[in-house]
Amino acid sequence: MSNTAMFPESATLRLYDPLGDMLGAGDGIYEYTFDDVVKLSGHACPTVAGAFLVAKQAIMTLFEHDIAQRGNMRVTIHGAQDEGTNGPFSQVLTLITGAAADNGFKGLGGHQVRQGLLTFDTSGKRAKLCYTFTRISNRKSTTIAYNPSSIIGSPSIEKDMQKLFAGEADETTLKRFRFAWSERVRRILEDGGKSTITTLS
Repeated sequence: MSNTAMFPESATLRLYDPLGDMLGAGDGIYEYTFDDVVKLSGHACPTVAGAFLVAKQAIMTLFEHDIAQRGNMRVTIHGAQDEGTNGPFSQVLTLITGAAADNGFKGLGGHQVRQGLLTFDTSGKRAKLCYTFTRISNRKSTTIAYNPSSIIGSPSIEKDMQKLFAGEADETTLKRFRFAWSERVRRILEDGGKSTITTLS
């Protein structure tokens, strides 16, 4: 793959990671683009785009004019780990926020712990596709819902996908499918959450 940006118009999220700073990984100031999220996930889709936009919205709400601090956020995903798209969504949120599940970094001498900062709430108190972020340092919290259904894809996507899986797609079908799929993702990113994200609290 070339170094050309896949989604050049996506926002850049800028965060400070005190752990990275302490351990000499530059100055701990990291910038994440949607392309970084795509590389983590291995693909771009409405779920991956949504996780990026939800993280962006949460950071803007919790940190406002401050630079966001990686590792200073708890994340609750409402629903089971293996329910729907919660698994892939959680991986993107871990990349950006630093909040990790039980397999995360245990810290150094009890400091900079990331393990357990991302959890799954199966109580059913919140609907699916809802995510709660809490800034640890001041306990400020926000809950965000994501629903990409208002930005629909081309009618050709489903039929072309069936042909691809059946091994019946020619080069024209493949190109049409790739364009239509990535175009929906682009429109979700360009919308910036206006049509797909609702802040519940």
